[in-house]
Amino acid sequence: MLSSIQLRFVINYVIFTTMLAGCAGNQIKSASIPAPSQPVSVLMTASPEIVVKPELEKYFQGSVGAFVVYDLNNNSYIRYNPTRCAERFFPASTYKIMNALIGLETGVIPDENYFIKWDGTKYDISSWNQANTLETAFQNSVVWYFQELARRVGREKMQYYVNAAKYGNQDISGQVDSFWLDGGLRISADEQVEFLKRLYRNDLPFSQRSMNIVKEIMVLETTDSYQLSGKTGSAQRVTPHEGWFVGYLGTNGDVYFFATNYETTNPDGMASGDTAKNITRNILQSLGFLP
Repeated sequence: MLSSIQLRFVINYVIFTTMLAGCAGNQIKSASIPAPSQPVSVLMTASPEIVVKPELEKYFQGSVGAFVVYDLNNNSYIRYNPTRCAERFFPASTYKIMNALIGLETGVIPDENYFIKWDGTKYDISSWNQANTLETAFQNSVVWYFQELARRVGREKMQYYVNAAKYGNQDISGQVDSFWLDGGLRISADEQVEFLKRLYRNDLPFSQRSMNIVKEIMVLETTDSYQLSGKTGSAQRVTPHEGWFVGYLGTNGDVYFFATNYETTNPDGMASGDTAKNITRNILQSLGFLP
């Protein structure tokens, strides 16, 4: 029979060793997370700092727009027009990031070098009037390539992965080869940034190989001081027209995830992804993030 003192000692020892085991288990779990492709000093901290900068309006040149950037190391957001940052719009060609992931994961295309033959339809953009690989189709935003990719994937598998990744409103109603252009799918600038953060951390429901390939074809610029990855988008089948640029910037040991969305206020104007990209570059430079 243990005395009361001995009994208390045994109970305290059991509690102490249980706590140690729990801590060890947490360390093992954290260590199993795949390392991102860029140096990261902070993966998860307390609630992020949020800064609103209405002065960024000048970069939109009178258009209605939104901008959000997340600083990974400092766990902080900067937003222009937070209300619109939370509003969902057609993803347009920014959906090519997700479309490529799904195509690779389902085996519809084996890798970034897979050709799809051009069907002879004439387009105004010369790079579309030829066979394309996944890589060239992504870089030149070849709509027909990704439409064919979506048809080969099919609605059932497409819906499965859109749901699994929790992409936007997860509504792919409409044509299976155009729902991101004129169907039911919508996503906000805030959601674009969260999606990109998950891709960067390898935290999406896709294989490491699929995510690595997509991250490689997303690279737009590489210099001695930074690497810029992203995708433009132009929603021109709807009114008002919308332009997107989403991606992330790696520089000085930090990573900045961003999304810019805007729409034309001129009824005769055409919003474009290229304009959204220029707006983004100007803002990132003004914030001191982009050299």
